[in-house]
Amino acid sequence: MLRRTLNLGILAHVDAGKTTLTERLLYSTGVIDAIGSVDAGTTQTDSLALERQRGITIKAAVVSFMIDDVTVNLIDTPGHPDFIAEVERVLSVLDGAVLVISAVEGVQPQTRILMRALQRLRIPTLMFVNKIDRRGADCGRALAAIAEKLTPAVVGMGSVRGEGTRGAVYLTHAPGDEAHKARLVELLAEREEALLASYVDDDSNLSHRQLHAALAEQAQRAFVHPVFFGSAITGAGVDALIAGIAELLPSSVGNADGSVSASVFKVERGTAGEKIAYARVFSGTIRVRDRLWFGREGLDVDDEAKVTAISRFHAGSAIRSATVAAGEIARLWGLGEIRIGDRIGEPGSRPWTAHSFAPPTLESVVAPRRPNDKGRLYVALGQLAEQDPLINVRRDDRREEISVSLYGEVQKEVIQSTLADDFGLEVEFRETTPIYVERPLGDGEAIERLHAESNPFLATVGLRVEPAAVQSGIEFRLQVDHRKVPTYVYKTREHFAEAMEEYVRQTLREGLFGWQVTDCLVTMVESNYSSPDGPPATRGPLSTAADFRKLTPLVLMQALGRAGTVVCEPTVRVSVEIPAQTIGAVMPALARLGAAVETPSVEGELSTIKASLPAVRAADLRRQLPALTGGEGVLEASFDSYERVSGSMPTRPRSDLNPLDRAEYLLRLAGRVSE
Repeated sequence: MLRRTLNLGILAHVDAGKTTLTERLLYSTGVIDAIGSVDAGTTQTDSLALERQRGITIKAAVVSFMIDDVTVNLIDTPGHPDFIAEVERVLSVLDGAVLVISAVEGVQPQTRILMRALQRLRIPTLMFVNKIDRRGADCGRALAAIAEKLTPAVVGMGSVRGEGTRGAVYLTHAPGDEAHKARLVELLAEREEALLASYVDDDSNLSHRQLHAALAEQAQRAFVHPVFFGSAITGAGVDALIAGIAELLPSSVGNADGSVSASVFKVERGTAGEKIAYARVFSGTIRVRDRLWFGREGLDVDDEAKVTAISRFHAGSAIRSATVAAGEIARLWGLGEIRIGDRIGEPGSRPWTAHSFAPPTLESVVAPRRPNDKGRLYVALGQLAEQDPLINVRRDDRREEISVSLYGEVQKEVIQSTLADDFGLEVEFRETTPIYVERPLGDGEAIERLHAESNPFLATVGLRVEPAAVQSGIEFRLQVDHRKVPTYVYKTREHFAEAMEEYVRQTLREGLFGWQVTDCLVTMVESNYSSPDGPPATRGPLSTAADFRKLTPLVLMQALGRAGTVVCEPTVRVSVEIPAQTIGAVMPALARLGAAVETPSVEGELSTIKASLPAVRAADLRRQLPALTGGEGVLEASFDSYERVSGSMPTRPRSDLNPLDRAEYLLRLAGRVSE
């Protein structure tokens, strides 16, 4: 059984009007009787209190409507750059997208970032130039900026009369419009030369139907991007956009009878605290009471649970259902251990594309205003981390502090508001600081042997640390004889390898200077265990998993100390577009912020400066730019890399046991309840 469904994303720079456009689409397709207001906080998709207060989208939201026989699941995504990870998670489940651009402000920094992500994932995209009714609207300028700054593969699908006034209207190009026909042929012929040959030979051979079919085919393959104009407030041009969504974007035709395959792009908690997973179903049918396998991308399926309830999106809201089929988006209950990014279904049932998110580069300590709330705060932050895995929660037991990782200052407001509204917790944030990482400088090896006087654990662990390629993360290898593996504890050599890798990764969360260690290869070169009936050199009480787990930090930190590490700070790549006459003011400011600047390029009255600078300085540049450029500067920033810190190495206090101090480590272990 086949179903036609289109999972559609609405994306835009903040304030371009995408949430209002969502309301207009729902109204025009008969889902709602009145259009909600962003300013009044009455929109369908902005449900958080802070979303309503600030008029911005923070969390992705799903609504549904029909266009003829196609069910459209529309996902309203955040526009603020602090929430780009939320946007990228949504992109992985889309069939197509509408990128909203303001006819007044034109292409803005976040617009470029979003378009690059859409192009990287080859998501078919239409563009909607919004706000044609606003004073200062200039559709010709906006279309030229799209072609210059986003992609030249665009074609305007109509014209605007009365732009900049409340009475602005959108007029679709007529089939006999020769200028539009010529532009279509020019654009489409780049991939279909037969069109150009037919046009040159005798343009009467090319019918409007043929050109439109070719446009639809190339748009659905993300080769070209039709551009519509209109106003979400007045409704001008929205009907044409709706027709374009149905005709020019690909509706997915999934096989409801195939093997179950789905992807989780959002997780939230229900009113009773239960976990709810938002999943796009690519194949098969999921039913209530089905037992589903799920796990992380790139890993074997590692968990299963029974679905206790399902809701599908229909006519603007989620309705309870007994099933959800291929192509649809659903909310699933009962999968208690599921996380964002999990795949659902049989191993190998869908090829997975890894989506890498730029890591958060900032962190801040968050403290409850009532000291007795520390325990509740840690639990609440853990639940928020389920909804956004890139919010890393770090607890410092020594200082009784909790810190979270961040993309920007707006996230502080979101977390603060969510904790107050959902958990009744009033919190304060301290100063935002950068998150550094450590990389090994060389090779280092250490071994602690079974029954040695200095080793209180019933295990032998030998580890070697080596530098690895930049941005490769942590790799673990097991190079020990299978006879030296306690299979009565770990069952198989593979299980032992998985456990040891987990111990290694846990230890490397805090390196020699207290920062996460990355870009390294850790190899286990020796292993042994104690057994009452083993060889004479190993006889004794049975070794346990705790022996290997507790010994690993001591050995690994010895090896890391011999290898040495260097602390690296996060840097961002910035592109600053400014009036050419302001170069003299901007260049010294970049130098003061420690930026590595490339030679500026000048085109007409505009200059573009590209540079790399420490991530912690990017906010300073963003604040200074308006004054330096008379409000005309445009800044685009994205994570670049981690670069070695010059001067003294910044340190971060360790949050737990300190294996760098052997005596203290063993003493604190002895003071804990036995495990």
